Amino acid sequence: MQIEFVKATLADIPKMQELIFPEVQSGVILERSDDEVATNIRSYTLALLNGELVGFAALHIHTAYLAEIRSLVVKDGFRGQKIGEKLINKVLDEAKSLGLQRVLSLTYKQSFFERLGFVEIPKESLPEHKIWADCIKCKHFPICNEVSLIKNL
Repeated sequence: MQIEFVKATLADIPKMQELIFPEVQSGVILERSDDEVATNIRSYTLALLNGELVGFAALHIHTAYLAEIRSLVVKDGFRGQKIGEKLINKVLDEAKSLGLQRVLSLTYKQSFFERLGFVEIPKESLPEHKIWADCIKCKHFPICNEVSLIKNL
């Protein structure tokens, strides 16, 4: 299985929204409008198998030193094949190339991120703008079961 990793384009948005829809409905991933995805399109990396979108992740930069992995999703039927791990490693490589020092993640999949070298941190240490820009839009706010993790690069 040869996965190709490419940067997303605006033409990819409908396929991306379709792929992530079940995760948004279940409350696992925060909903983002087409316009919000378009505004941040440069942050998305797609995983393609024979041209089919099978996953993606975003590297959202918060500061000159800190970024966040967002919207990690792998299509049902393709999970358990290390596509998510490869996506994370791809965006971590991008973070390093940009000169970032740390990458955080808010997730329900703590053990997945810990296997990749992330360590848990208190949510209180998250940047305040993260809470007011993203978390407040979540259906689970303010009672959140996500775990915050960080990886030093």
